[in-house]
Amino acid sequence: MSQISHLNSPLFINFNGEILPANSRLVSAGNRAFRYGDGLFESMRMMKGQLKFPDLHADRLQRGMKALKIDGYSQMDSWFLKEKTDDLARRNKAKHARFRLMVFRDAEGLYTPTQNKNGWCLELQPLDEPRYFLNERGLLMDIYPDLKKPTGYLSNIKSCNSLLYIMAGIYKAQNKLDDVFLLNHDGFLCEAGSSNVFVSYQNHLYTPALSEGCVEGVMRRVIIELARKNNILVTEAQINPDILYEADEVFLTNATRGIQTVMGFGVRRYFNQMSKLLIEELNKL
Repeated sequence: MSQISHLNSPLFINFNGEILPANSRLVSAGNRAFRYGDGLFESMRMMKGQLKFPDLHADRLQRGMKALKIDGYSQMDSWFLKEKTDDLARRNKAKHARFRLMVFRDAEGLYTPTQNKNGWCLELQPLDEPRYFLNERGLLMDIYPDLKKPTGYLSNIKSCNSLLYIMAGIYKAQNKLDDVFLLNHDGFLCEAGSSNVFVSYQNHLYTPALSEGCVEGVMRRVIIELARKNNILVTEAQINPDILYEADEVFLTNATRGIQTVMGFGVRRYFNQMSKLLIEELNKL
């Protein structure tokens, strides 16, 4: 099924509490998100008019703003997220949608900002699906060899600095891949181009620990809890990428798509039984 609805185009965005046409030109040359990537963002999913996992998104966003020393994080709670997404969905006549909330430091200055006040922009993209669906064809993937992701607390934040993912995306397109695996600076498995990674090996589910530099995905957290509730052993670990040659199943997770199965890595082909079970449980939430 198509992920994006072509029947409706988003007509409005919310910029700092002001409803504006989606094609409005808002960013000045001095905007710190534009100039330095000084900010972070949340990707969220709405189904049947309900924002999924607002408490988890708010928790991650607030901790990220606090870590980046952006003021006003206490107001970005789950009530704020639900109110703003509900309002924007209603104005755009969308029941199923993907939202992107960008929060940036609204200040002047060079690298050193003059203040730490926040600014924000909420965008909406209408979707067709009222639930999560597994991809009909599994993804073909390879390791992105050119750049490694550093570890540290900045690596866990969905920041506006996305050069690594852009370069990985160019490599993916040039090599006709569906996605790529990213390694950290020590050469261990970190994440995929826009998702967290789960590897099933001998009835045990593994995912890179946050200390390995992966983004602290909301769906990653949901899937870990779901797996444990279904008596699946889960370990957050340091993972040698060689396990991809031996794994029984590999899948990716993010807040927009839920779970995406990986079909192949090199000549290795994978099953998808565990991902089928987990996406059924996910759709019950």
